[in-house]
Amino acid sequence: MSKLIQIIEDDEAIRDVIEYILQQSEFEVTVAANAREFKINLFNTLPDLILMDVRLPDGNGIQLCRKLKQSLDTRHIPVIIISAHANAEQSSKEAFADDFISKPFDLDDLLKRVENQLA
Repeated sequence: MSKLIQIIEDDEAIRDVIEYILQQSEFEVTVAANAREFKINLFNTLPDLILMDVRLPDGNGIQLCRKLKQSLDTRHIPVIIISAHANAEQSSKEAFADDFISKPFDLDDLLKRVENQLA
């Protein structure tokens, strides 16, 4: 059974590329453009991993990550924060994110980090 990865990214082009790369690697993928969609997806099915942008139109990925890591129901799910903002890396550590990827990113590196978190 393939692993389910949830992508939360408001930039459609970036979201589409990540989704495509993960699907080509035989992962099941759900996508959300904002925090609201993410919460609906999360309510329906818990993913095996979450890739989350920091800046969302209706929320903050760092705060969402912190809430996920504080909940007994979701704390086990690896969260990889993705951001173009340099200070987001330290914030992601404070939110207990499992990894951080800086934009722009290498697609092979992204895939390797996803696989490492799921191993």
